[in-house]
Amino acid sequence: MSGPSIADQKDTAEPGIATADLRRRIAATLVPGFVGTTLPGWLENRLRAGLGGVCIFGQNVLSVAQLRELTDAIYAANPDAVVAIDEEGGDVTRLYYETGSPYPGNAVLGRLGNPGYTEQVARRVGWELRRAGCNLDFAPDVDINSNPDNPVIGVRSFGSSPTLVAEQSAAWTRGLQSAGVAVCAKHFPGHGDTAQDSHLVLPEVDLSIEQLRERELRPFRAVIEAGARTIMTSHILLPQLDAERPATFSPTIIEGLLRGELGFRGVVVSDALDMQGASGERGIPEAAVLALAAGCDLLCIGTENTDDQLTEIEDAIVAAIEGGRLPASRVEEAAGRVLALTAELRAEQAAVPVPLDAPEGRLDPSDVVVAISTFDISEHAAQWMHAHRGPCSVVRIDTVANIAVGVAPWGPFAEVAADPESEFAAAFAANPTVVFTESDHPELVLAASSPVLVIGKDNHRHAFARDAIDRLRAERDSVLVVDMGWPSDDRAYADIATFGASRLVGRALLDLLGLES
Repeated sequence: MSGPSIADQKDTAEPGIATADLRRRIAATLVPGFVGTTLPGWLENRLRAGLGGVCIFGQNVLSVAQLRELTDAIYAANPDAVVAIDEEGGDVTRLYYETGSPYPGNAVLGRLGNPGYTEQVARRVGWELRRAGCNLDFAPDVDINSNPDNPVIGVRSFGSSPTLVAEQSAAWTRGLQSAGVAVCAKHFPGHGDTAQDSHLVLPEVDLSIEQLRERELRPFRAVIEAGARTIMTSHILLPQLDAERPATFSPTIIEGLLRGELGFRGVVVSDALDMQGASGERGIPEAAVLALAAGCDLLCIGTENTDDQLTEIEDAIVAAIEGGRLPASRVEEAAGRVLALTAELRAEQAAVPVPLDAPEGRLDPSDVVVAISTFDISEHAAQWMHAHRGPCSVVRIDTVANIAVGVAPWGPFAEVAADPESEFAAAFAANPTVVFTESDHPELVLAASSPVLVIGKDNHRHAFARDAIDRLRAERDSVLVVDMGWPSDDRAYADIATFGASRLVGRALLDLLGLES
């Protein structure tokens, strides 16, 4: 960035001018969410005044065409804006929050283990994001899912092998960025070995630096070598590295480990600061100060932010600078990195237009075949499918989705809802689906002679799901249990494990089962 530094201006310029410039630099580091499907006036005004950008969530998207109108309005207000989105191409989707994703998701890609195919899928996602007007994708998730009880990562991970996850993460990075969209690899330095969700609490990962180097850090090294432009920090505590501060607030982890040891020179993005793991005990304004001070450049604020809230955040950062807690040069450095990134992306996108034959969100039959090839199918499941091709009683086990996934339609239910005239929909309609939740345990009144198909996600992690499956298995002779999440290692509650619940994977499951009305 050209011109005198903030520190120089505070010493030489009129106080009002210095403060205005300082606030503009602060604003360039902030990326809030908002409520609605059109650009609010307050957010448009802030973009015109230099706000760093906007984060798009599922609640902001009705269709790709509507999203494009929204992003056009954002760029009209600030051509240098970051338009960020969580589009992981699987269970976590924002482009297809209303219908479910037409892509397989990381765990399916990892089980296939074909870097070329992974790169191709990521490139297709990138073209779709380009068409929608998004220039930063909070993906891929490069965490190693070493704990099958992980409630927030699971099928968002490419797998449990460091070598595999590193290879797949690099391929996804190359594919997405070849379409002119910046990758944001997450969640540094690794959220896979946790049994808690940082949206709700502050998880702890008690690993040494040697253990991290051997496992968690390997995918991050791989994406840095592949050219990842941004990396997202995690709200987890690593007491052997920094016993007091979670990664997002730790200079030891950001400046020492990520920038120093791993040599990352791009933009460091904080995970959402409205998460309990970040702001639960201190509030978002203080969390913003701590994240900047630790070395974060771009602050993801949250999902439903307001004008007043951003004022409070900016005021807190100004106060921290004036009080000597935060160097003005740190804010200038952060803003400079963000603006350099968006300038590079604008130039690349101008040079590389979206191909006329770029995908438009339709299910590709070849992807369905690939997904089926990755399923883990037990002998019992093979026998059940051989014996039963007609209508069956369906028990849907609905667990509470983590906040990252949200309430997007999932599995075969997404596919049936999207195509209610299909033969699969008719087969499901022949015997109405029983929905079973933790708070609602309906009587499992099923047709006496009908085989039973149970479909859930992470079945083994939920006592009510295990109890329902155990009861059905005890009472019925013909029960098939499908787990569309990350199953336990013993597959006790997964006769079929699909390792994903996107709409595409749901269609693949229906094709595999071959149900007929």
